Amino acid sequence: MDRTHERGGPDGESSAGVRLALLLRRWWEETGSSSGGTRPTQQALAARLGVDQTTLSRYLNPKHLSAAPLRVVDALHAQLRAPAAELEQARALCRDAQRENSRQRRAAPAGASDGGTPAGAAVPSEAAASALGKGHATTRGKDRAAALGRLHSPWLPPVLIAAAMVLAFTAGMVVHRQLSAQDHVTMANGPAGAAPASQGPYTWPLLRVGEDCFARGRALQYLLRARGYRVPTDGFFGEDTRKAAITFQRREEIPADGKVGGLTWPRLVMDVKPGSGSYEVRAVQELLANVNRGDTPVSGRFDAETAEQVKHFQHEHGLRATGRVEKNTWLALLVKQLPPAHAPDYQRTMVPLPSASE
Repeated sequence: MDRTHERGGPDGESSAGVRLALLLRRWWEETGSSSGGTRPTQQALAARLGVDQTTLSRYLNPKHLSAAPLRVVDALHAQLRAPAAELEQARALCRDAQRENSRQRRAAPAGASDGGTPAGAAVPSEAAASALGKGHATTRGKDRAAALGRLHSPWLPPVLIAAAMVLAFTAGMVVHRQLSAQDHVTMANGPAGAAPASQGPYTWPLLRVGEDCFARGRALQYLLRARGYRVPTDGFFGEDTRKAAITFQRREEIPADGKVGGLTWPRLVMDVKPGSGSYEVRAVQELLANVNRGDTPVSGRFDAETAEQVKHFQHEHGLRATGRVEKNTWLALLVKQLPPAHAPDYQRTMVPLPSASE
């Protein structure tokens, strides 16, 4: 089979994405073979990972362009009890595959060709509707031109011909204005099919005491530290976190109930960019590490790699790809968090409490 189109060109067979998919698929196919256990179905495995079955099938298919993020690689390794020695190999392939995909995205032409979208790319419904509308407009224009050709008959008075031409011109201008307005709305709101963070399902999550909030909880705790509160960073919304939230709410003159939701998050988040403080940068990196690419190091430094991953996330979710984290990006990051497939590693890597001098 010709695989020239698969990830990386003529040498697609040896690309990191293909090798990663083959490795993950082997883990799945060999599950239970040595211990006599039963291999889980992809549907059951997808439910454990917190993804849908179609997405998991893509990750296990070397012919597909989707590369599994680091979070899924780690979870698959744990769920399938794959050889311990192969985990680092899979992680390295995952990082290489993400870099390959990033290079391909940057090298892709800005506009789609007349032949349609690239192989494997999904066309959003809004984009399809827009393209269909433009196609109908073109057809209508050709029909009007044909009608005008028929009107050029020696039996019709010149006045009727002129009137028909004026009507056709006016109708064409109306269609043009409608399509231009539609394109303007699409550009203002981001890529077709992506809702701005202020619309639809984007609602600030509600975190409460007694809950293991995972990445969201740890991001909250980093933001509280950035505001000067001494709280742990274990992702668990404990009493220390609740007391800090109440103190912050009182300072901001909002209801001090200790719950962090739609009133507290907008006051707590801050613009994060190169030069920002370590704690707020860690909060961003913690959320980035649990969505999409899944390979963001939580270093506390807003370096070029962090900025690139912020831009990638913003582009994927219909936000302005500035590389800086403002309120709408915070909201989208918090909403798009994925549930962990097993106990997260970060609960064993707590950052120590800040000293009095911090």
